[in-house]
Amino acid sequence: NKSIPDLAPLEAVLFDVDGTLCDSDPIHHQAFQEMLLEIGFNNGVPIDEEFFIKNIAGRHNDDIAATLFPDDLPRGEKFCEDKEAMFRRLASDKLPPINGLYKLTKWIEDHGLKKAAVTNAPRPNAELMIAKLGLKDFFDVVIVGSECERAKPYPDPYLKALELLKVSKDHTFICEDSASGIRAGVAAGMPVVGLTTRNPENVLKEANPTMLVKDYEDPKLWSALEELDKKGDSLKTAA
Repeated sequence: NKSIPDLAPLEAVLFDVDGTLCDSDPIHHQAFQEMLLEIGFNNGVPIDEEFFIKNIAGRHNDDIAATLFPDDLPRGEKFCEDKEAMFRRLASDKLPPINGLYKLTKWIEDHGLKKAAVTNAPRPNAELMIAKLGLKDFFDVVIVGSECERAKPYPDPYLKALELLKVSKDHTFICEDSASGIRAGVAAGMPVVGLTTRNPENVLKEANPTMLVKDYEDPKLWSALEELDKKGDSLKTAA
């Protein structure tokens, strides 16, 4: 894997949304838990966090529908649609940003970089979260998995972001919080900063991120960005 300093001069940063910009997984878990309870899923036993992480977190709704309703896909798809509407209602009240998010977005703006949000969430969800976080004007583009040929864990959404931003994978890094998202970024040929927001470290490590950080205040991240700046300055001097 390339390290972050190897990307100098940096051109862009790409972000997942759920769990990467904001700590939204508990809201998704709540919505799935309540709605699955209503239909007696799992013999009326509420789904726990382990089930949520294994079968739902970071995955596209088509995959979730197939997992939860393998014998009735249309029902699964309708269920997921209704769940997203419930998520939007819940998210309107509470949507905490990941610690240090605005410190990083300021650094990105100060460096004049391009930026994209790349998500498996439906567009209405993504736009709601981005607006609630005050980042509507921050992102140059929002890429949605269902609008690509294939969603994450395939690389297509990240490759589309590179194409629309007109930047190189050799000068771009990604922030992600799920194994599915990390795999997509790695398959697209970019270093991925993995956030241990909710998913277990061992699960994320298997997806091969360049580094794992607790949040955007993590000294490991800022040490890498400092090295990147130094390398960028020395390249300018050499030129």
